[in-house]
Amino acid sequence: MKISRRQFGVGPLALLAMPAFARSAMASERAAGAAVDPVSLLDPALRPIVTAWAAKFGNGSITADGLAKIRAGGDGQKPTLAASPPLTERMIPGKKGDPDVRVLVAAAPPDGRKRPAILDMHGGGYILGNAWGEALRAQSMAGEFDSVVVSVDYRLAPETPFPGALDDNYAALHWIYANADTLGVDRDRIAVFGESAGGGHAAALAIAARDRGEIPLCCQILIYPMLDDRTGSSVMPPSFMGSYVWNAGDNRFGWSSYLGVPAGSASVPDGAVPARETDLTGLPPTFIGVGALDLFVDEDVDYARRLVNSAIPATLLVVPGAIHGFDHIIPQSRIAKEFTEAWKSVLASCLAAKV
Repeated sequence: MKISRRQFGVGPLALLAMPAFARSAMASERAAGAAVDPVSLLDPALRPIVTAWAAKFGNGSITADGLAKIRAGGDGQKPTLAASPPLTERMIPGKKGDPDVRVLVAAAPPDGRKRPAILDMHGGGYILGNAWGEALRAQSMAGEFDSVVVSVDYRLAPETPFPGALDDNYAALHWIYANADTLGVDRDRIAVFGESAGGGHAAALAIAARDRGEIPLCCQILIYPMLDDRTGSSVMPPSFMGSYVWNAGDNRFGWSSYLGVPAGSASVPDGAVPARETDLTGLPPTFIGVGALDLFVDEDVDYARRLVNSAIPATLLVVPGAIHGFDHIIPQSRIAKEFTEAWKSVLASCLAAKV
């Protein structure tokens, strides 16, 4: 079922546990391989919507031919913008030898103050989407957090495999930092943000920024991030995880397109897969949020655990009964509102001016 999401703590680690019935079902499948009906685990607000979509569209995986059709469907076309704050499209220099990079900048006009900046990377499995799909959220975050929000239109796979997108995202981060005075940005308050593949890009960018030592980040907000190419290939999660929106077949196709080698290969390009990074020390404070029925839940929980073990302040939120992109599917539900409030609270704390 290929539907755009736009359409349809304690201490450093805060984890919302699944209900007892769901924990029991998970334990049973892991222990005995018993089939679990994913519909029975869905949050009641999601159940009628998801079951109707599944009946109509099925749950096939993306193929090369299908990718072209999805792109031709116009996902990510320019939306009707909010009146304020203003949003402008700009072309900035890419990495030497690479094409310029398109970015969207949402911000109130400079007024002499130093504001935080948020670099936003769109989702789409590394193969879909563009920055215009983030335009309204960029405007919303710019207003709510009194910040400069830059959404980067990184190059997509398979046409541009790794490191093309990382180079584009780093170029955008470098542009913010180098032009902070003109943009009215506080260089000590720059955050990276992303959903799904955008979360994977944000995580990889945070690692690259740490390794290059040029630009400090105040936090990374990773919304159901796509962090591990091995999920759905060399590592199979329980069958009820990833039953909807983004499945194991999609994951194999997306990662293979991006890496230039089959997902789950013994060797992948250095810096491409955040979950394969052996050293997570020195990364910024992190929020990771994911649904308990999302294909990415195991890899996201493990990444949060490793961050905590590396002395990184990390907040993990696992939402019972929730699937990939649930907060866009049922934005007015209790679980979506609580989820959104959680990541916004962490982001606001990280962006707050240091006294």
